[in-house]
Amino acid sequence: MAADTDCQISRATLCDKTSNQGDVMARAATTLEQVAEQAMALPSESRAQLADLLIESLDGEELGRIEELWLVEAKRRRDEVRSGTVKTVPGEEALRKVRDSLGG
Repeated sequence: MAADTDCQISRATLCDKTSNQGDVMARAATTLEQVAEQAMALPSESRAQLADLLIESLDGEELGRIEELWLVEAKRRRDEVRSGTVKTVPGEEALRKVRDSLGG
């Protein structure tokens, strides 16, 4: 409860807890960036397992209809890759093909 410690209320002064929201958001963004960086350093199979865990942690009740459909689609694509039904394409190659198809 660091926020409670940082914002002790006295009779003369009230701590403005909202003044710290910007700092909290900046720290959260940094932490998220650090987690993402660590996740990207994992081997492919570990990243896939982590992605599965994150997708499955989403509560379908809280998601809108479009998000639910994307979740179904993401799982379908994951299963196709794992079963060997489809072959993955490296990102640079996929981007090159898209650029070529657009004449760029």
